[in-house]
Amino acid sequence: MRHALSNHRSSLNTIATWAMFSRGLEPEFPSAVQQQVARLKQAARESGSDIRDLTALPWCSIDNDDSRDLDQLTAIEPLHRGEMRLYVAVADVDALVKKDSPIDRHARMNTTSVYTSARVFPMLPERLCTDLTSLNPDEDRLALVTEMVFSGDGMLVHALSYRALVRNKVQLAYDAVSAWIVDESDLPEAARRLPGMATQLRLQDELAQKLRVLRRAEGSLEFETFQPRAQFKGDRISEIRQQEQNRARQLIEEFMIATNSCTAHFLARHGRASLRRVVRSPERWQRIVEVALEHGATLPRQPDGKALETFLAQQHKLDPLRFPDLSLVIIKLMGSGEYVVERPGKQPIGHFGLAVRDYMHSTAPNRRYPDLITLRLIKAALAGDKPPYSNDELEALASHCTQQEDAAQKVERQVRKSEAALLLHDRIGQRFDGVVTGASDKGTWVRIFQPPTEGRLTGEFPVLKVGQLVKVRLVSTSVERGFIDFALAH
Repeated sequence: MRHALSNHRSSLNTIATWAMFSRGLEPEFPSAVQQQVARLKQAARESGSDIRDLTALPWCSIDNDDSRDLDQLTAIEPLHRGEMRLYVAVADVDALVKKDSPIDRHARMNTTSVYTSARVFPMLPERLCTDLTSLNPDEDRLALVTEMVFSGDGMLVHALSYRALVRNKVQLAYDAVSAWIVDESDLPEAARRLPGMATQLRLQDELAQKLRVLRRAEGSLEFETFQPRAQFKGDRISEIRQQEQNRARQLIEEFMIATNSCTAHFLARHGRASLRRVVRSPERWQRIVEVALEHGATLPRQPDGKALETFLAQQHKLDPLRFPDLSLVIIKLMGSGEYVVERPGKQPIGHFGLAVRDYMHSTAPNRRYPDLITLRLIKAALAGDKPPYSNDELEALASHCTQQEDAAQKVERQVRKSEAALLLHDRIGQRFDGVVTGASDKGTWVRIFQPPTEGRLTGEFPVLKVGQLVKVRLVSTSVERGFIDFALAH
Protein backbone atom coordinates (compact mmCIF):
# COMPACT_ATOMS: atom_id res chain seq x y z
CA MET A 1 0.00 0.00 0.00
CA ARG A 2 3.07 2.23 0.27
CA HIS A 3 2.88 3.47 -3.35
CA ALA A 4 -0.86 3.94 -3.07
CA LEU A 5 -0.44 6.10 0.02
CA SER A 6 1.84 8.43 -1.92
CA ASN A 7 -0.82 8.80 -4.63
CA HIS A 8 -4.11 9.40 -2.83
CA ARG A 9 -6.16 9.76 -6.01
CA SER A 10 -4.99 6.40 -7.40
CA SER A 11 -5.62 4.67 -4.08
CA LEU A 12 -9.12 6.12 -3.73
CA ASN A 13 -9.91 5.28 -7.35
CA THR A 14 -9.10 1.61 -6.64
CA ILE A 15 -11.16 1.65 -3.43
CA ALA A 16 -14.12 3.34 -5.17
CA THR A 17 -14.08 0.92 -8.11
CA TRP A 18 -14.01 -2.10 -5.80
CA ALA A 19 -16.81 -0.57 -3.70
CA MET A 20 -18.93 -0.19 -6.85
CA PHE A 21 -18.43 -3.86 -7.75
CA SER A 22 -19.14 -5.05 -4.22
CA ARG A 23 -22.41 -3.05 -4.04
CA GLY A 24 -23.78 -4.38 -7.33
CA LEU A 25 -23.02 -1.29 -9.43
CA GLU A 26 -21.19 -1.27 -12.78
CA PRO A 27 -18.16 1.05 -12.73
CA GLU A 28 -17.45 0.82 -16.47
CA PHE A 29 -19.56 1.23 -19.60
CA PRO A 30 -19.94 -1.95 -21.69
CA SER A 31 -18.83 -2.02 -25.33
CA ALA A 32 -22.40 -1.72 -26.65
CA VAL A 33 -22.73 1.64 -24.85
CA GLN A 34 -19.39 2.85 -26.21
CA GLN A 35 -20.42 1.87 -29.74
CA GLN A 36 -23.72 3.75 -29.44
CA VAL A 37 -21.93 6.84 -28.13
CA ALA A 38 -19.45 6.73 -31.01
CA ARG A 39 -22.36 6.99 -33.46
CA LEU A 40 -23.67 10.20 -31.86
CA LYS A 41 -22.54 13.26 -33.81
CA GLN A 42 -24.40 16.18 -32.23
CA ALA A 43 -26.95 17.26 -29.67
CA ALA A 44 -30.58 16.38 -30.40
CA ARG A 45 -32.27 18.61 -32.95
CA GLU A 46 -36.07 18.75 -33.15
CA SER A 47 -38.59 21.34 -34.21
CA GLY A 48 -42.35 21.60 -34.24
CA SER A 49 -45.24 23.63 -32.91
CA ASP A 50 -44.94 21.86 -29.55
CA ILE A 51 -41.38 23.12 -28.99
CA ARG A 52 -41.18 26.77 -27.94
CA ASP A 53 -38.13 28.90 -28.64
CA LEU A 54 -37.03 30.27 -25.26
CA THR A 55 -33.39 30.82 -26.16
CA ALA A 56 -33.73 34.58 -25.57
CA LEU A 57 -34.56 34.21 -21.86
CA PRO A 58 -31.74 35.10 -19.40
CA TRP A 59 -31.11 31.47 -18.40
CA CYS A 60 -28.36 30.59 -15.93
CA SER A 61 -27.15 27.42 -14.23
CA ILE A 62 -25.97 27.28 -10.60
CA ASP A 63 -24.19 24.14 -9.47
CA ASN A 64 -21.02 22.90 -7.77
CA ASP A 65 -17.71 24.44 -8.82
CA ASP A 66 -16.64 21.24 -10.57
CA SER A 67 -20.02 20.23 -12.04
CA ARG A 68 -19.99 19.49 -15.76
CA ASP A 69 -23.31 17.63 -16.03
CA LEU A 70 -25.73 20.56 -16.07
CA ASP A 71 -29.31 19.34 -15.67
CA GLN A 72 -31.32 22.50 -15.09
CA LEU A 73 -31.48 26.22 -15.82
CA THR A 74 -33.53 28.95 -14.17
CA ALA A 75 -34.89 32.32 -15.28
CA ILE A 76 -37.35 34.74 -13.70
CA GLU A 77 -39.40 37.78 -14.66
CA PRO A 78 -41.37 40.16 -12.44
CA LEU A 79 -45.07 40.60 -13.18
CA HIS A 80 -47.63 43.10 -11.86
CA ARG A 81 -48.66 43.28 -8.17
CA GLY A 82 -45.47 41.60 -7.00
CA GLU A 83 -46.09 38.34 -8.85
CA MET A 84 -43.13 36.44 -10.31
CA ARG A 85 -42.94 34.10 -13.28
CA LEU A 86 -40.28 31.43 -12.75
CA TYR A 87 -38.97 29.20 -15.53
CA VAL A 88 -37.10 25.97 -14.77
CA ALA A 89 -35.64 24.11 -17.75
CA VAL A 90 -34.59 20.47 -17.42
CA ALA A 91 -32.35 18.79 -19.99
CA ASP A 92 -34.29 16.60 -22.44
CA VAL A 93 -31.99 13.61 -22.08
CA ASP A 94 -34.62 11.34 -23.62
CA ALA A 95 -34.18 13.14 -26.95
CA LEU A 96 -30.86 11.26 -27.36
CA VAL A 97 -31.17 8.38 -24.87
CA LYS A 98 -34.10 6.28 -26.02
CA LYS A 99 -35.79 3.69 -23.82
CA ASP A 100 -34.17 0.22 -24.01
CA SER A 101 -31.14 1.45 -25.99
CA PRO A 102 -27.72 0.20 -24.73
CA ILE A 103 -27.07 3.55 -22.99
CA ASP A 104 -30.49 3.39 -21.35
CA ARG A 105 -30.00 -0.21 -20.18
CA HIS A 106 -26.73 0.71 -18.44
CA ALA A 107 -28.34 3.79 -16.86
CA ARG A 108 -31.22 1.60 -15.67
CA MET A 109 -28.70 -0.80 -14.10
CA ASN A 110 -26.92 1.82 -11.93
CA THR A 111 -29.85 4.30 -11.74
CA THR A 112 -27.60 7.15 -10.55
CA SER A 113 -24.23 8.83 -10.94
CA VAL A 114 -21.85 8.06 -8.08
CA TYR A 115 -19.66 10.94 -6.92
CA THR A 116 -16.37 10.27 -5.15
CA SER A 117 -13.41 12.61 -4.74
CA ALA A 118 -11.06 10.58 -6.93
CA ARG A 119 -13.48 9.65 -9.67
CA VAL A 120 -17.05 10.24 -10.79
CA PHE A 121 -18.92 7.19 -12.08
CA PRO A 122 -21.49 8.90 -14.32
CA MET A 123 -24.84 7.27 -15.04
CA LEU A 124 -24.49 8.37 -18.67
CA PRO A 125 -21.26 8.47 -20.71
CA GLU A 126 -19.42 11.79 -20.38
CA ARG A 127 -19.88 12.52 -24.09
CA LEU A 128 -23.56 12.83 -23.22
CA CYS A 129 -23.90 14.09 -19.65
CA THR A 130 -21.16 16.73 -19.90
CA ASP A 131 -21.77 17.67 -23.54
CA LEU A 132 -24.62 16.54 -25.78
CA THR A 133 -27.34 16.33 -23.09
CA SER A 134 -25.85 18.91 -20.70
CA LEU A 135 -27.28 22.45 -20.68
CA ASN A 136 -23.88 23.96 -21.39
CA PRO A 137 -23.31 27.70 -21.84
CA ASP A 138 -23.88 29.18 -25.30
CA GLU A 139 -25.41 25.98 -26.71
CA ASP A 140 -28.97 25.50 -27.92
CA ARG A 141 -30.49 22.51 -26.13
CA LEU A 142 -33.87 20.81 -26.00
CA ALA A 143 -35.48 20.94 -22.55
CA LEU A 144 -38.65 20.32 -20.63
CA VAL A 145 -39.74 23.62 -19.10
CA THR A 146 -41.94 24.14 -16.05
CA GLU A 147 -43.32 27.67 -16.01
CA MET A 148 -44.66 28.76 -12.62
CA VAL A 149 -46.37 31.99 -11.53
CA PHE A 150 -46.13 32.90 -7.83
CA SER A 151 -48.02 35.54 -5.90
CA GLY A 152 -46.23 38.32 -4.06
CA ASP A 153 -46.10 36.20 -0.89
CA GLY A 154 -44.73 33.13 -2.68
CA MET A 155 -47.92 31.10 -3.22
CA LEU A 156 -48.11 29.13 -6.47
CA VAL A 157 -50.84 30.61 -8.71
CA HIS A 158 -50.57 28.29 -11.70
CA ALA A 159 -48.03 26.21 -13.62
CA LEU A 160 -47.46 24.94 -17.16
CA SER A 161 -45.19 22.20 -18.55
CA TYR A 162 -44.01 22.14 -22.15
CA ARG A 163 -41.06 21.37 -24.40
CA ALA A 164 -38.72 24.17 -25.43
CA LEU A 165 -35.39 25.13 -26.93
CA VAL A 166 -33.17 26.91 -24.38
CA ARG A 167 -29.71 28.47 -24.24
CA ASN A 168 -27.66 28.81 -21.03
CA LYS A 169 -26.29 32.36 -20.83
CA VAL A 170 -23.91 31.78 -17.89
CA GLN A 171 -22.64 28.89 -15.77
CA LEU A 172 -22.35 29.85 -12.10
CA ALA A 173 -21.28 28.09 -8.88
CA TYR A 174 -23.05 27.92 -5.51
CA ASP A 175 -20.35 29.35 -3.28
CA ALA A 176 -19.53 32.37 -5.46
CA VAL A 177 -23.19 33.29 -6.02
CA SER A 178 -24.02 32.83 -2.33
CA ALA A 179 -21.10 35.01 -1.22
CA TRP A 180 -22.40 37.78 -3.51
CA ILE A 181 -26.01 37.41 -2.30
CA VAL A 182 -24.93 37.94 1.33
CA ASP A 183 -22.62 40.83 0.34
CA GLU A 184 -19.36 39.04 1.11
CA SER A 185 -17.88 39.33 -2.40
CA ASP A 186 -18.45 40.77 -5.86
CA LEU A 187 -20.77 39.23 -8.43
CA PRO A 188 -18.82 36.60 -10.43
CA GLU A 189 -17.28 38.17 -13.52
CA ALA A 190 -19.17 35.88 -15.93
CA ALA A 191 -22.46 37.20 -14.51
CA ARG A 192 -21.24 40.82 -14.42
CA ARG A 193 -20.72 40.73 -18.18
CA LEU A 194 -24.43 40.04 -18.77
CA PRO A 195 -26.78 43.04 -18.48
CA GLY A 196 -29.58 42.32 -16.04
CA MET A 197 -28.10 39.10 -14.58
CA ALA A 198 -27.54 40.70 -11.17
CA THR A 199 -31.24 41.61 -11.03
CA GLN A 200 -32.12 38.07 -12.17
CA LEU A 201 -30.20 36.52 -9.30
CA ARG A 202 -31.61 38.96 -6.71
CA LEU A 203 -35.17 38.20 -7.82
CA GLN A 204 -34.52 34.45 -7.81
CA ASP A 205 -33.06 34.62 -4.30
CA GLU A 206 -36.00 36.75 -3.11
CA LEU A 207 -38.56 34.22 -4.39
CA ALA A 208 -36.59 31.23 -3.09
CA GLN A 209 -36.50 32.67 0.42
CA LYS A 210 -40.29 33.22 0.33
CA LEU A 211 -40.79 29.60 -0.73
CA ARG A 212 -38.47 28.44 2.06
CA VAL A 213 -40.40 30.40 4.70
CA LEU A 214 -43.70 28.89 3.49
CA ARG A 215 -42.35 25.33 3.56
CA ARG A 216 -40.92 25.79 7.05
CA ALA A 217 -44.30 27.06 8.20
CA GLU A 218 -45.77 23.78 6.88
CA GLY A 219 -43.20 21.76 8.86
CA SER A 220 -40.34 21.31 6.40
CA LEU A 221 -37.37 20.00 8.38
CA GLU A 222 -34.08 21.92 8.28
CA PHE A 223 -31.11 19.64 8.86
CA GLU A 224 -27.40 20.31 8.90
CA THR A 225 -25.77 17.01 8.05
CA PHE A 226 -22.09 16.08 8.19
CA GLN A 227 -20.92 16.38 4.55
CA PRO A 228 -17.11 16.50 4.34
CA ARG A 229 -15.46 16.96 0.92
CA ALA A 230 -11.82 16.17 0.19
CA GLN A 231 -9.70 18.88 -1.47
CA PHE A 232 -6.74 17.83 -3.62
CA LYS A 233 -3.39 19.38 -4.45
CA GLY A 234 -2.19 17.35 -7.38
CA ASP A 235 -2.85 13.72 -6.49
CA ARG A 236 -2.76 14.18 -2.72
CA ILE A 237 -5.54 15.22 -0.35
CA SER A 238 -4.60 18.58 1.14
CA GLU A 239 -7.61 19.03 3.45
CA ILE A 240 -11.18 17.97 4.15
CA ARG A 241 -13.84 20.66 4.36
CA GLN A 242 -17.39 20.50 5.61
CA GLN A 243 -19.78 21.44 2.78
CA GLU A 244 -21.87 24.34 4.06
CA GLN A 245 -25.50 25.02 3.21
CA ASN A 246 -25.79 28.52 1.71
CA ARG A 247 -28.21 30.88 0.00
CA ALA A 248 -27.46 29.70 -3.54
CA ARG A 249 -27.96 26.05 -2.58
CA GLN A 250 -31.23 27.05 -0.92
CA LEU A 251 -32.25 28.89 -4.10
CA ILE A 252 -31.79 25.82 -6.30
CA GLU A 253 -33.27 23.49 -3.67
CA GLU A 254 -36.47 25.54 -3.40
CA PHE A 255 -36.90 25.84 -7.16
CA MET A 256 -36.32 22.12 -7.68
CA ILE A 257 -38.83 21.20 -4.94
CA ALA A 258 -41.40 23.52 -6.56
CA THR A 259 -40.73 22.01 -9.99
CA ASN A 260 -40.90 18.45 -8.69
CA SER A 261 -44.27 19.15 -7.08
CA CYS A 262 -45.59 20.72 -10.29
CA THR A 263 -44.52 17.73 -12.41
CA ALA A 264 -46.21 15.38 -9.93
CA HIS A 265 -49.44 17.40 -10.20
CA PHE A 266 -49.12 17.50 -14.00
CA LEU A 267 -49.05 13.71 -14.31
CA ALA A 268 -51.91 13.32 -11.81
CA ARG A 269 -54.05 15.82 -13.78
CA HIS A 270 -53.41 13.80 -16.94
CA GLY A 271 -54.49 10.59 -15.24
CA ARG A 272 -51.01 9.07 -15.42
CA ALA A 273 -49.23 6.87 -12.88
CA SER A 274 -45.99 8.38 -11.62
CA LEU A 275 -42.79 7.42 -9.84
CA ARG A 276 -42.87 9.43 -6.60
CA ARG A 277 -40.11 10.08 -4.09
CA VAL A 278 -41.53 9.66 -0.59
CA VAL A 279 -40.47 9.78 3.03
CA ARG A 280 -43.22 8.21 5.10
CA SER A 281 -44.53 9.56 8.38
CA PRO A 282 -41.97 8.19 10.87
CA GLU A 283 -42.89 4.82 12.44
CA ARG A 284 -40.25 5.50 15.10
CA TRP A 285 -41.86 8.80 16.12
CA GLN A 286 -41.92 7.75 19.77
CA ARG A 287 -38.13 7.48 19.75
CA ILE A 288 -37.94 10.97 18.18
CA VAL A 289 -40.15 12.19 21.05
CA GLU A 290 -37.67 10.63 23.51
CA VAL A 291 -34.71 12.33 21.79
CA ALA A 292 -36.51 15.67 22.09
CA LEU A 293 -37.16 15.01 25.80
CA GLU A 294 -33.44 14.38 26.32
CA HIS A 295 -32.95 17.94 25.03
CA GLY A 296 -35.65 19.36 27.28
CA ALA A 297 -38.37 19.64 24.61
CA THR A 298 -41.82 18.04 24.34
CA LEU A 299 -43.26 16.79 21.04
CA PRO A 300 -46.84 15.61 20.37
CA ARG A 301 -47.64 11.88 20.60
CA GLN A 302 -48.47 11.71 16.87
CA PRO A 303 -46.04 12.64 14.04
CA ASP A 304 -46.07 16.42 13.65
CA GLY A 305 -43.66 18.01 11.17
CA LYS A 306 -44.28 21.58 12.38
CA ALA A 307 -43.50 20.67 16.00
CA LEU A 308 -40.38 18.76 14.98
CA GLU A 309 -39.16 21.69 12.86
CA THR A 310 -39.67 24.08 15.79
CA PHE A 311 -37.60 21.77 18.01
CA LEU A 312 -34.83 21.47 15.39
CA ALA A 313 -34.70 25.24 14.85
CA GLN A 314 -34.39 25.83 18.61
CA GLN A 315 -31.60 23.26 18.92
CA HIS A 316 -29.71 24.75 15.98
CA LYS A 317 -29.80 28.12 17.72
CA LEU A 318 -28.94 26.75 21.18
CA ASP A 319 -26.21 24.28 20.20
CA PRO A 320 -24.89 24.70 16.63
CA LEU A 321 -21.76 22.63 17.44
CA ARG A 322 -23.74 19.45 18.08
CA PHE A 323 -26.60 20.14 15.65
CA PRO A 324 -25.13 18.02 12.78
CA ASP A 325 -25.11 15.00 15.11
CA LEU A 326 -28.69 15.63 16.24
CA SER A 327 -29.68 16.00 12.57
CA LEU A 328 -28.21 12.60 11.78
CA VAL A 329 -30.03 10.95 14.70
CA ILE A 330 -33.40 12.37 13.56
CA ILE A 331 -32.76 11.48 9.90
CA LYS A 332 -32.02 7.85 10.85
CA LEU A 333 -35.16 7.65 13.00
CA MET A 334 -37.30 9.12 10.21
CA GLY A 335 -36.19 6.40 7.81
CA SER A 336 -34.76 6.79 4.34
CA GLY A 337 -36.59 7.96 1.26
CA GLU A 338 -37.88 5.52 -1.29
CA TYR A 339 -39.46 5.43 -4.73
CA VAL A 340 -43.07 4.29 -5.02
CA VAL A 341 -45.64 4.20 -7.82
CA GLU A 342 -48.64 6.42 -7.24
CA ARG A 343 -51.76 6.12 -9.35
CA PRO A 344 -54.26 8.90 -10.09
CA GLY A 345 -56.99 9.32 -7.52
CA LYS A 346 -55.05 7.66 -4.71
CA GLN A 347 -54.09 9.55 -1.55
CA PRO A 348 -50.39 10.52 -1.93
CA ILE A 349 -47.92 9.38 0.72
CA GLY A 350 -45.96 12.63 0.52
CA HIS A 351 -42.49 13.62 1.72
CA PHE A 352 -42.51 14.12 5.50
CA GLY A 353 -39.11 15.84 5.59
CA LEU A 354 -39.95 18.40 2.88
CA ALA A 355 -43.54 18.92 4.07
CA VAL A 356 -44.98 18.39 0.57
CA ARG A 357 -47.74 15.96 -0.38
CA ASP A 358 -46.87 15.55 -4.07
CA TYR A 359 -43.21 15.09 -4.81
CA MET A 360 -41.04 13.28 -7.33
CA HIS A 361 -37.55 13.46 -8.80
CA SER A 362 -37.68 15.14 -12.20
CA THR A 363 -34.93 17.77 -12.40
CA ALA A 364 -31.69 15.75 -12.85
CA PRO A 365 -32.10 13.27 -15.76
CA ASN A 366 -28.36 13.30 -16.54
CA ARG A 367 -27.59 11.94 -13.06
CA ARG A 368 -30.71 10.06 -11.81
CA TYR A 369 -32.69 7.42 -13.67
CA PRO A 370 -36.03 8.14 -11.94
CA ASP A 371 -35.82 11.66 -13.40
CA LEU A 372 -35.31 10.21 -16.89
CA ILE A 373 -38.35 7.94 -16.36
CA THR A 374 -40.41 10.98 -15.31
CA LEU A 375 -39.19 12.98 -18.31
CA ARG A 376 -40.49 10.23 -20.61
CA LEU A 377 -43.82 10.04 -18.75
CA ILE A 378 -44.33 13.82 -19.08
CA LYS A 379 -43.37 13.92 -22.77
CA ALA A 380 -45.82 11.11 -23.52
CA ALA A 381 -48.59 12.95 -21.64
CA LEU A 382 -47.86 16.19 -23.50
CA ALA A 383 -48.04 14.38 -26.84
CA GLY A 384 -51.15 12.42 -25.85
CA ASP A 385 -49.24 9.17 -26.36
CA LYS A 386 -49.53 5.91 -24.45
CA PRO A 387 -47.32 5.85 -21.30
CA PRO A 388 -43.85 4.44 -22.08
CA TYR A 389 -43.97 2.23 -18.97
CA SER A 390 -46.66 -0.13 -17.71
CA ASN A 391 -47.62 0.04 -14.04
CA ASP A 392 -45.85 -3.30 -13.46
CA GLU A 393 -42.67 -1.89 -15.06
CA LEU A 394 -42.88 1.20 -12.84
CA GLU A 395 -43.32 -0.95 -9.71
CA ALA A 396 -40.20 -2.97 -10.54
CA LEU A 397 -38.23 0.20 -11.34
CA ALA A 398 -39.31 1.88 -8.09
CA SER A 399 -37.91 -1.00 -6.04
CA HIS A 400 -34.74 -1.23 -8.14
CA CYS A 401 -34.04 2.53 -8.03
CA THR A 402 -34.46 2.59 -4.24
CA GLN A 403 -32.04 -0.30 -3.86
CA GLN A 404 -29.40 1.09 -6.23
CA GLU A 405 -29.54 4.61 -4.78
CA ASP A 406 -28.91 3.12 -1.34
CA ALA A 407 -25.94 1.18 -2.76
CA ALA A 408 -24.53 4.35 -4.37
CA GLN A 409 -24.76 6.26 -1.08
CA LYS A 410 -22.88 3.45 0.67
CA VAL A 411 -20.11 3.64 -1.95
CA GLU A 412 -19.79 7.40 -1.45
CA ARG A 413 -19.72 7.01 2.37
CA GLN A 414 -17.11 4.27 2.16
CA VAL A 415 -14.81 6.41 0.01
CA ARG A 416 -15.25 9.43 2.32
CA LYS A 417 -14.06 7.28 5.23
CA SER A 418 -11.00 6.22 3.22
CA GLU A 419 -10.31 9.87 2.35
CA ALA A 420 -10.20 10.74 6.04
CA ALA A 421 -7.97 7.76 6.82
CA LEU A 422 -5.55 8.84 4.07
CA LEU A 423 -5.38 12.41 5.31
CA LEU A 424 -4.75 11.30 8.90
CA HIS A 425 -2.39 8.45 8.06
CA ASP A 426 0.74 10.47 8.85
CA ARG A 427 -0.68 12.00 12.04
CA ILE A 428 -0.70 8.96 14.33
CA GLY A 429 -0.20 10.06 17.96
CA GLN A 430 -1.50 13.60 17.45
CA ARG A 431 -4.26 15.01 19.68
CA PHE A 432 -7.58 16.46 18.52
CA ASP A 433 -10.65 18.15 19.98
CA GLY A 434 -13.88 16.33 19.27
CA VAL A 435 -17.44 15.48 20.27
CA VAL A 436 -19.03 12.10 21.02
CA THR A 437 -21.48 11.31 18.20
CA GLY A 438 -22.54 7.78 19.13
CA ALA A 439 -22.48 5.56 22.21
CA SER A 440 -24.06 2.09 22.21
CA ASP A 441 -23.25 -1.61 22.60
CA LYS A 442 -21.70 -1.46 19.12
CA GLY A 443 -19.13 1.14 20.13
CA THR A 444 -18.46 4.78 20.89
CA TRP A 445 -17.85 7.25 18.08
CA VAL A 446 -16.15 10.63 18.04
CA ARG A 447 -16.18 13.41 15.44
CA ILE A 448 -13.09 15.60 15.49
CA PHE A 449 -13.42 19.19 14.35
CA GLN A 450 -10.25 19.74 12.36
CA PRO A 451 -10.15 17.98 9.97
CA PRO A 452 -13.89 17.17 10.14
CA THR A 453 -13.78 13.36 10.37
CA GLU A 454 -15.30 10.61 12.48
CA GLY A 455 -13.71 7.56 14.09
CA ARG A 456 -14.16 4.92 16.74
CA LEU A 457 -12.97 5.28 20.34
CA THR A 458 -10.82 2.35 21.50
CA GLY A 459 -9.13 1.28 24.71
CA GLU A 460 -10.43 1.90 28.20
CA PHE A 461 -12.55 4.96 28.89
CA PRO A 462 -15.42 5.95 31.21
CA VAL A 463 -19.06 6.04 30.11
CA LEU A 464 -19.48 8.94 27.69
CA LYS A 465 -22.64 10.68 26.56
CA VAL A 466 -23.52 11.72 23.04
CA GLY A 467 -22.66 15.41 22.69
CA GLN A 468 -19.88 15.32 25.28
CA LEU A 469 -16.74 17.25 24.30
CA VAL A 470 -13.53 15.19 24.46
CA LYS A 471 -9.82 15.29 23.65
CA VAL A 472 -8.62 12.25 21.73
CA ARG A 473 -5.36 10.84 20.36
CA LEU A 474 -5.16 9.23 16.93
CA VAL A 475 -4.16 5.57 17.37
CA SER A 476 -4.43 3.98 13.91
CA THR A 477 -5.96 4.18 10.43
CA SER A 478 -6.92 1.64 7.77
CA VAL A 479 -7.23 3.27 4.37
CA GLU A 480 -8.66 0.20 2.60
CA ARG A 481 -11.41 -0.30 5.19
CA GLY A 482 -11.90 3.39 6.01
CA PHE A 483 -11.29 2.81 9.72
CA ILE A 484 -10.01 5.52 12.09
CA ASP A 485 -9.32 4.65 15.74
CA PHE A 486 -8.93 7.17 18.55
CA ALA A 487 -8.11 6.79 22.25
CA LEU A 488 -9.16 9.20 24.96
CA ALA A 489 -6.28 11.62 25.58
CA HIS A 490 -5.23 12.04 29.22
